[in-house]
Amino acid sequence: MSGPLAGLRVVELGVWVAGPAAGGLLADWGADLVKIEPPEGDPARGFLAMLGADLPFNPPFELDNRSKRSIVVDLSQPDGLALGLDLIARADVFLTNIRLDALERLGLDAASLHARWPELVYGIITGYGRDGPERTRAAYDIGAFWARSGIAGLLAGPGREPPFQRGGMGDHGAGMTLAAGICAALVARGRTGKGQVVATSLLRHGMYTIGFDLNTALRLGVPIGTATHATMTNPAINCYQDRDGRWFWLIGLEGDRHWPDLCRAVGRPEWVDDERFATAAARRKNVDVLIPELDALFATATREEWGEALDREGMWWAPVQTTDEVLADPQAWAGGGFMDVPDGDTTATMINTPVDFVETPAAARAMPPLLGQHTDEILAELGKDAAAIAALRADRVVA
Repeated sequence: MSGPLAGLRVVELGVWVAGPAAGGLLADWGADLVKIEPPEGDPARGFLAMLGADLPFNPPFELDNRSKRSIVVDLSQPDGLALGLDLIARADVFLTNIRLDALERLGLDAASLHARWPELVYGIITGYGRDGPERTRAAYDIGAFWARSGIAGLLAGPGREPPFQRGGMGDHGAGMTLAAGICAALVARGRTGKGQVVATSLLRHGMYTIGFDLNTALRLGVPIGTATHATMTNPAINCYQDRDGRWFWLIGLEGDRHWPDLCRAVGRPEWVDDERFATAAARRKNVDVLIPELDALFATATREEWGEALDREGMWWAPVQTTDEVLADPQAWAGGGFMDVPDGDTTATMINTPVDFVETPAAARAMPPLLGQHTDEILAELGKDAAAIAALRADRVVA
């Protein structure tokens, strides 16, 4: 085993994306993660069918579930729940994104487990929080993270339909948040010997994501205006199209600092002293003139040609890439964006987790498990012999 969490024992009771994403990070970082699944399996195993594909692999599921071990246990049966509790008794961390009322019915809520194992770190992701009148409301990230937090409305702008998020955007961020919180709680446990509840929600993660806007509105009483390409008050931090219609973004946030660089890059050095554009205030006043001028200039050459000119003058920029372009981006590869996951006698290239550990390198150890692939192995670790395992299977407690 490798990674900074080698030797850590984690039990995951998670479905879809948010909880398994947190577990997937811990597993890639070296933890021994046991994924408890119901007899029908984590519903995320059906992602590929939902996308209309019929292939022997499932990339969305693989991303969040590699390096784990799967045991199928029917927790609705007393013997199954007893097995689940046996697994948690041996764990350092229990993590879940199951709804609070369901956990309470099973006795897997934080208070019940901490009464038995006060040293346990209990990590949970909810839709809307552990308290309040909607604590048990069902949520996917498109509801709690994207819609209710204000992100979709903010990106839509007045009078436009709200945009759709991409799959798992809020879930993955909330999963990273929970994984970080769990690691912090383990540090605290090292000092105190006590576990604790580590909780986040899709709503809270969404609010933090647009905290720039929300905190400004909270403190000043007015929202920050929503810009568009045509109205961006600092034209040096705006998106433009090349002659082939490909977009790129200028990222001159410090307008006065970057303005001379941009003027030289586009072959208009005289704009530096042009009274219409010489100061940030003048550019803001004349965006209706300046942005169309820049649009016309950028439409005369390719993005690569403009990139060379912008780089030469020290003007910051970035291409707006398609998924195909990202997958072919040399910097994405050099920067560690991909990993090779052992897959039998070969490997499968997948997206990497977004953290590097220089002294204790992390790496995925295996592709995601088949449903119940490790049931017998894990039960044997709990002291069950072949006859006991066969009896549990016959009673449909495990599979």
